[in-house]
Parts: sequence; structure tokens; C-alpha cells
Amino acid sequence: MKIKIAAAALLAFGLVMNATDVSAQRTKKKKGGNTQTQSAYGNQTQSAYGQPQQSGNKSQSAYMNNNNSGSQPKQSNIPYEVQKSTSAGWDSSSVSLRNDAAIERNLIRDREPLVYEHIREDDAVYRQRVWREIDIREKMNLPFRYSANEDNGNQRFLAILVKAIKDSLITAFDPIDDRFTTPLPVAKAMSQFGGGLDTVPSYDLNGNLVKYVITQKEIDPDSITKFRIKEEWVFDKESSRLFVRILGIAPLKKLQISSGMTIGDDDIPMFWVYYPDMRPILAKYEAYNNKNFGGRMTWEELFENRFFASYITKSTLDNPYDQRLKAMYKDPILRLLEGDNIKEKIFNYEQDLWSY
Repeated sequence: MKIKIAAAALLAFGLVMNATDVSAQRTKKKKGGNTQTQSAYGNQTQSAYGQPQQSGNKSQSAYMNNNNSGSQPKQSNIPYEVQKSTSAGWDSSSVSLRNDAAIERNLIRDREPLVYEHIREDDAVYRQRVWREIDIREKMNLPFRYSANEDNGNQRFLAILVKAIKDSLITAFDPIDDRFTTPLPVAKAMSQFGGGLDTVPSYDLNGNLVKYVITQKEIDPDSITKFRIKEEWVFDKESSRLFVRILGIAPLKKLQISSGMTIGDDDIPMFWVYYPDMRPILAKYEAYNNKNFGGRMTWEELFENRFFASYITKSTLDNPYDQRLKAMYKDPILRLLEGDNIKEKIFNYEQDLWSY
């Protein structure tokens, strides 16, 4: 009987304490004005975002702002830090201060391109212009992707091109046409690669905004995978030879909007450079040879000897409307076949002049 009376007393005491806690919680809600529930940890309340907040007048996180409904707090004393680029410097021009080879290499510094053979206008009885595209992802074009740093800097072809423009050794021309009519300032030519600055907020472990870090947008040279070449084929009746002269080179890229999204599948020129101006510079750089590192040729010799794979995208042969093959043939296989047909017609012109 005594045990039953004690149990009833304990049950009554528990009901009274529970009612007291509920009343205290209701009073606390009325004073605070918010429908927040107390967690098991005692002094923390849970926000609408599900993140615990310290009760009282403590500093708020940078992610939460009650006055601005979630926007960043306006703080004027946040420092700005400029972070140096951490890239390998694919367009660097650092030169070795010692002889970086087992032998003394002086020939490359003294090389000059061979002078073109003069062709009189009266002797040029046949001329055709051809536009080609070089895809450096093809096996024969892998020297274009060689990216090692040597005595005179990075050996990637795009790096050689960019360095020559930055040093004002050559002029970049606006891609509005391929006739080299409008020179581009160096800064505008470099902006075609999509460079610039980014301001990135930096937070500590508690989520408080500490500083803003200004970083350089890294340019990925591997994103440039194609080059367009404008050339002219000329038959000289005085020497009975068919000559080819490269007139211009342009790196290509996909058309993108400010958000980085690619529009369409067309490759557009970033700028044009006049190839005869590039020849003395290309004669100072050697192209990569995977079979013999000591038996390399210069980039000027590579272009003049036609050691690259390409396909024709436009020509003046049977093209009165000045259209690209892509506008005339929707099927890519037919475009390749028509390009080979144009190449064969130009080749047969010279061969048909001979009698065997």
C-alpha cells in the first residue's frame, strides 16, 4: 500500500513539473516574438535554414543577415588580397641563364628564313586561294601541342604566337576579315583568350567573411585546338612550277557568351597574323620531333615543307558566291571529299601542262 501511494505521488509530481515547463516555454515564445524551439543543447536556437545559431547578442555569420534578409553584410573594413598566378606560365619568356644542353647550340640563334623566290605578275598564269584548318589533335599535328619550356621559353606554337604579339614583334589583325585591314591593340588581342580578373570572397571556419581575393583567370591553351591558314597557289610559267605561299594564320575558338556557354559548333578566328611577318620569328624556334630530339626542324621549315595535316574549308575554285564548304555541303563527309577534290584539281593543273 505504501509503494502504491509513493508511485502516485511521483506521478503527480511529474505532471506538475511538465505543466510548469510548458508554461515557461509559452512565456518565452511570447517574449521573443518568434516561433523558435529550444534544442537539447540548451542555449542554441534553430533558424529557418536549419543551422544552429547562438542565442544572445553574438556576432552573426556572413551567410546570415537579419536586416538584409540573407544578403551580404556591408562591411567597409574587409581587405582585398591580390593573389599571384599559380600557372606554369605557358606564355612565359624566361630564358635559361646557362647552356641547357650537352652541346653548344648556336645555330638556332643565327637562323634566318630563306628568301622567297620572286614571281613576276606576268608569269603568274594560274592562281587559286585556299583556306585550310589544322586540327592539332591529329597525330601528325602533335608538334603543335608540345608544351615544354626550353632556352627561349615555352615551345608551344600558341605560346610562340602570343609572345610575339606581346613583344610587338608582329601585329594582330581584327578577325572581321582575313585581308589584314584593321590592326588590333595588344590588350584587345589578348582579351580574345578570355582572360581577366575574378574577385572571390574568402570565409573562415565559422563562415565569417574575412577578405576578398583577386585572382587572375587562367587561360587554358589546350582549349585552342584548331588553326586556320590562308594560302595561295601560284603557277609560275617562267620556272614551270606550282608554288604555295601561306598568307595568314588565325587561332580558332568556339563562340561563347559571358557565362561561358558555347553557342553553336562553328569555330571563329580570334585574330589574324600575317605569316610573312612571322617567318623570322618561327625560324628561331624548333618544332618537336618525337623520333630524334636532336634532329628537329624550325617552325618555319615545318610550314614551308608542309609537315602538317589539314583539310580544305574554302577555296576560290568554282566558288562565285565566296561560300565556305560548310554552307554548300551539310554532310561533313561530303565536305572532306570536296576538299580533296579541290586539292586534286589544283594538282592536276600543273600535271596536265606536261607531255609524257
